[in-house]
Amino acid sequence: MNSFNRDNPMAPLTTAHDVEWRPYQIDPGTNIGGEEFEAYNIRRWGSSAWTNRLRAMGKRHGALFENWKWWPHTLRCHQLVLLAERHGISTHDANAAIFKAMYEEGQNVSLVEPLVDIAVTELKLPLSREVITAYLTANEGGDEVRDQIQRGRSAFDISGVPYFVIQRTDSSKKPYALSGAQDPATLRKVFENLMVEDK
Repeated sequence: MNSFNRDNPMAPLTTAHDVEWRPYQIDPGTNIGGEEFEAYNIRRWGSSAWTNRLRAMGKRHGALFENWKWWPHTLRCHQLVLLAERHGISTHDANAAIFKAMYEEGQNVSLVEPLVDIAVTELKLPLSREVITAYLTANEGGDEVRDQIQRGRSAFDISGVPYFVIQRTDSSKKPYALSGAQDPATLRKVFENLMVEDK
């Protein structure tokens, strides 16, 4: 949902900033082909009631979650984001396209074919369908994705998402870490406080 929060209109900050998304898997044990949403939630948590707050927050920011049918195995999603980044497409744009397909269009983004469609039609990746299909099918980029996840866990003890790591303008200071979904106003306040501290 923070994909939508990032685009929420806010008065401009007085410093430049870039947003990069890095991979994380909530449950690597999810079936590689994805699992039906309600069945997965019942199996793991007893129900999908935990998503009620998420959906309510999402509606305030344009994330409606109107067609969330699948709990995906996300490794191939991360591989696609990595491939797109290598071709100059931002991690934000790549993730936004995947979220739209999964949450609003009901697609199972665990599978190769829907991801290839996203790459070609939404991201306009300058590669043929055959090349993208071969990349995802052969698990190219998988080791790099797993390495990025492990580095995040080691450096920041990340155990869930969303998780924000904010680099400081004063490079001698440690990055600021913030866990959990946040409203735009909260993120803005954090940025403003850090800007004051780093002056």
